Amino acid sequence: METAEDVVLVVHGGAGRDILPGKHNTAHDAACRVGLAEALRAGYTVLHGGGSAVDAVEIAVRLLEENPNFNAGRGASLSHAGLVEMDASIMEGKTCGAGAVAGLTTVKSPIGLARAVMEKSPFVFMVAPGAEDFATKQGVERAENAWFVTPERLAQHQRLLAQGGGYTVTAAVPDTVQDQKLGTVGAVARDTQGNLAAATSTGGMAGKRFGRVGDSPIIAAGTWAENDTCAVSCTGHGEFFLRCAVAHDVSARIAYGSKSVTEASAGALAKVTALGGDGGFIALDRQGTATLPFNTPGMYRGYITTDGTIHVAIYRDEAFGLSGELVY
Repeated sequence: METAEDVVLVVHGGAGRDILPGKHNTAHDAACRVGLAEALRAGYTVLHGGGSAVDAVEIAVRLLEENPNFNAGRGASLSHAGLVEMDASIMEGKTCGAGAVAGLTTVKSPIGLARAVMEKSPFVFMVAPGAEDFATKQGVERAENAWFVTPERLAQHQRLLAQGGGYTVTAAVPDTVQDQKLGTVGAVARDTQGNLAAATSTGGMAGKRFGRVGDSPIIAAGTWAENDTCAVSCTGHGEFFLRCAVAHDVSARIAYGSKSVTEASAGALAKVTALGGDGGFIALDRQGTATLPFNTPGMYRGYITTDGTIHVAIYRDEAFGLSGELVY
């Protein structure tokens, strides 16, 4: 677990068992580090200019959605049917306003549509054709599903089919799928007014079937923001994060247990771990204290402080923040 003071924006690009040194080529790792840094810079520019935390997390996540190295937007994983099916959610801490979408197949920026649901509808959660119809009415940019599919994800899909086809309705998780990177993207931020916001976007688990939806678009499970406590964005095996309502659990431990954000996050992740779940999350409180816990070998992650210093890391044993290493 890492902590840092005076943070204004934190991002993640997924956690998983197979994020191991040497498993992915150095070019991929380098591209992911650059992508995290670009998202942090974009969000920081918004915040430094007096923009809102909501604006900052949206632009940061939007850039990660556009980066094919992450499992969100273009480059998202494929379902068993060979389709990209995307989910996202966003929440602001001042009023606990929230918006979420799931099962999208043609929306270029799921997080942008989630924000439209939050700000331009009386609802919190829209799914599938209804959400895409709303996207049309809001003028949100669309694309054919094939536009989201990258050669790397297509190859992954073909391997999964050859190895048994991905997730089934059985309780057991096939090892071939269990070892896939559980890559979701997210951001949490605080602005100059002390307001918090969180955003999460994903393509879901590779090989998913039967309309499966994980924690990412679920307010309180994958995303939470409340000014009095913290902002949280999760990544990992969504079924466990759903069962533990992880994002809200962190907030509740602060509100009702008088825990620090670091203590609360440790307790929430310990519950997931005890149940056998993999993953992690990013959390940020109003004082600018951030924590980025995960129980996997790696998590794509980064943060930027009020002076504009960027820190990014991938693997568990990397120096991150307090030592001053990995500063971009």
